[in-house]
Amino acid sequence: MPQNYSKSINSYQEALKFIPGGVNSPVRAFKAVGGQPIFMEKGEGAFLYDIDGNQYIDYLGGWGSLILGHRHPGVISALEEALKKGTSFGTPTELETALAREIVAAVPSVEMVRLVNSGTEATMSALRLARGYTGRNKIIKFEGCYHGHADFLLVKAGSGALTLGRPTSAGISPQVIADTIVAPYNDLTALDEVFAREGENIAAVIIEPVAGNMGVILPQPGFLEGLRELTRHYGALLIFDEVITGFRLAYGGAQEIYGIDPDLTCLGKIIGGGLPIGAYGGKRRIMEQVAPVGPVYQAGTLAGNPLAVTAGLATLRALKQPGIYDDLARKIKYMVSNLTGIIQELPAEVTLNHIGSMVTIFFTPVKVKDYQTACHSNTEKYARFFQCMLARGIYLPPSQFETCFVSLSHTEEQISQTIEAFKKCILELSLP
Repeated sequence: MPQNYSKSINSYQEALKFIPGGVNSPVRAFKAVGGQPIFMEKGEGAFLYDIDGNQYIDYLGGWGSLILGHRHPGVISALEEALKKGTSFGTPTELETALAREIVAAVPSVEMVRLVNSGTEATMSALRLARGYTGRNKIIKFEGCYHGHADFLLVKAGSGALTLGRPTSAGISPQVIADTIVAPYNDLTALDEVFAREGENIAAVIIEPVAGNMGVILPQPGFLEGLRELTRHYGALLIFDEVITGFRLAYGGAQEIYGIDPDLTCLGKIIGGGLPIGAYGGKRRIMEQVAPVGPVYQAGTLAGNPLAVTAGLATLRALKQPGIYDDLARKIKYMVSNLTGIIQELPAEVTLNHIGSMVTIFFTPVKVKDYQTACHSNTEKYARFFQCMLARGIYLPPSQFETCFVSLSHTEEQISQTIEAFKKCILELSLP
């Protein structure tokens, strides 16, 4: 831990009096990595600064929201102008249409979109829509994929649920999850068996096209294509949860990279530029089943909030500049190639998974390709690694089963510092 850490310790003790666990999202509590959480005061570019004045190179990136980095001038300027007009109206605004138009133009499968307040709301609403559209009740999700904290989705979930060793949750009745079928990620054979048994009852399959909530796990060749073929054959909808990958892997998300045409897509994080937002969209014939046009009800007081929409628009417009994603690719290639070289050079049982500007360092010698292989990771070693990197001013996700994000604000110098810290920490872990 940084030597000067007293203010964070005191702030955590105060937070414990009023907030369960002292945090408003479980993984922030550092339960998986030991010690006490650090309280941040500000961010700037690729840096975070805690309340004790310590500086960190940040690879958490607002859990993937801040692809431009902290306090991007274009986003801050747009927000300052928006604040002069108000914070929330509860009425339609032209800003909402502008963001919807941007999303429809960017994401290949989306013809209409509805804005909501979070990724959880987006996935929950998309699945309600799928049930309403198909008239069926059952859904399929995949082991280790996290789609928010709606009751019927907290079955073998990733993210914080996996981190805390409880991939389900108390407080959920068996009846609520009775229609949720869990399948292994990257296993078409198992999926084919599920459809053969339940195909006529399945409303939708929801999937992270690139898993990011059990660490970064890529789809095996042919897996997404086979999934698309199965859902079409049985008349089920295919829902891509691109809350993480949307506008992260490419401007059109993972579906642009893999050439898959899902029926519905869920978005979040980047489309809010660091402010709370979510969205679900897809084919017009399906989206027109949403109220007030159709019978599937969904609403939200703060949906389309002008501040979140403003930050999202500024972010998406910045990402449209030529060469942006090439720049991100160069940064991650430089990082990953050097980290891979260190792993090969040193006696380390470490595996890297990466795509675009996302990377996970798994503490296992096994290639991670699904939930089961992810669970082979040595979480105790990751905890020691996390603390070692933190002491050297590198802020990583406080969980083995999360994703590191590289932003456009990271410089080669900062990435080089990260590589050097990685080498020293891997050496320390290798000592008897």
